[in-house]
Amino acid sequence: MTYTMPPETAPQDRIWMAFPREGATLGETTAEREAGYAAWAAVAHAIADHQPVSMIVDPTEMGRARRMISGQITLIERTIDDFWLRDSGPTFVHAADGSLAAVDWIFNGWGGGDWTSATHDRGLAAFIAGLLDVPVVSSLLVNEGGGIHVDGEGTILLTETVQLGAERNPNADAVRVEAEMARTLGTEKALWLPRGLARDYEEFGTRGHVDIVATFPSPGTVLVHQQRDAGHPDHATMRDIRAILAAATDAKGRRLDVIDLPAPDTLTDAHGFVDWSYVNHLVINGAVIACAFGEPVADARAADILAAAYPGRRIIPVDARELFNRGGGVHCITQQQPKPLT
Repeated sequence: MTYTMPPETAPQDRIWMAFPREGATLGETTAEREAGYAAWAAVAHAIADHQPVSMIVDPTEMGRARRMISGQITLIERTIDDFWLRDSGPTFVHAADGSLAAVDWIFNGWGGGDWTSATHDRGLAAFIAGLLDVPVVSSLLVNEGGGIHVDGEGTILLTETVQLGAERNPNADAVRVEAEMARTLGTEKALWLPRGLARDYEEFGTRGHVDIVATFPSPGTVLVHQQRDAGHPDHATMRDIRAILAAATDAKGRRLDVIDLPAPDTLTDAHGFVDWSYVNHLVINGAVIACAFGEPVADARAADILAAAYPGRRIIPVDARELFNRGGGVHCITQQQPKPLT
């Protein structure tokens, strides 16, 4: 059976999300938790204005979800461990006949940190596939949706510290990972990045997810996070990654058009250097849900770059600071379900 992961710009049926539940990443105080709930709700409502949203809700949070989430969003009760649906949920693909299928990666909580559990989330991809009555494409690779980006024409972005990391796949090598991506996603060429952003290697990090570093707005073009301040550790990291991508060719043999997406001016918060990135946006039907960081000039500059990269789509900024405070952004908490081709 042949499967192909379509680009995020392909027509979509809905977006999947998970409502936050109490735990290490939501927050220790009432105020912190309320800010987290509100941030997830804001993203969901921004999407729901354009297309359907389905949200998985832990039984302990169903009452709160009903109060905070609009009736236009479908709430589905199921026990979950965490609420970064991009990673714990399925990656949707098309079968050879154009029908939908769902790739079920092994999810181990981003390498099995002691602050998280994947006991219930391991079955989440199959659960969602069952709701949709679509086949499951099982994989023995430990991976998450935030750890990959495809251009829809055979090229995939990967990170050495994610798919090849000892916490996930200690016995894998690049050849085996690429073969599994070809089998499950239909990709033909992998562009390996050496690492991710600095903060992503701290306690609540993913150890290098690519969806905060670079993405394909269209085949042959890559948007790349740019940290312009030389005092920030991501400055050198992104300089090197940009050089790798500028020298690379994609599956079609094209040299990539690399577009810089500058970071906000804020460099640090109470915990150290931030990893605020406009790359972590979500493409939906007719729009882009963009990260905003309360910096009018930087936010507007990013919106202009995104508008040029996604012509014909409305750019909708949503404040992402509370998301990034917990280890991710708009893309990390969402998962697109593409329309079938048949």
